[in-house]
Amino acid sequence: MNLTRQLRYYYLRFIRLRGDPHGLALGMAFGVFTGMMPIMPFQMALAVALALLFKGSKVTAALGTWVSNPVNWYFLYYFSYKLGAFVLGVEGQNRMFPAIMGAIRSGEDAMVVAEKILAAGGLAAASFLIGGILMGVVASIPAYFIFRFIFRRIQQWRRAAKQRSR
Repeated sequence: MNLTRQLRYYYLRFIRLRGDPHGLALGMAFGVFTGMMPIMPFQMALAVALALLFKGSKVTAALGTWVSNPVNWYFLYYFSYKLGAFVLGVEGQNRMFPAIMGAIRSGEDAMVVAEKILAAGGLAAASFLIGGILMGVVASIPAYFIFRFIFRRIQQWRRAAKQRSR
């Protein structure tokens, strides 16, 4: 399958998502929120659980986690640690940080990275987690409003198309 055809396929699947714009956008916001957190192997599960709990779309929650992907994992983990360490006042105190970032840069498995973060100690893990939560909140709030707008437009477009076909 060539790239253009594959992009069109995913575009069509996206615009065919069914549901209330609020629920779809809420799911996407939960996905973006958990996608910013340094819990790589568990992001999708947490996003879907939040969507279930708060009545958002499970499908868009899973899609939203792809805000973190192999291209930007290094940057997300780096900034989540730096932000969390700054908030906790422990910046520059963890000697395991370069090893963790090296594992991410070299493409280690997500579970290996998670083990390294946990092995670095409570303050390092807390730094990653608090930084990820803060970045997630900052990214998910505008994501909700942007995607609610997008899903409303898609809904209006569908209604107009239905009216034209009558």
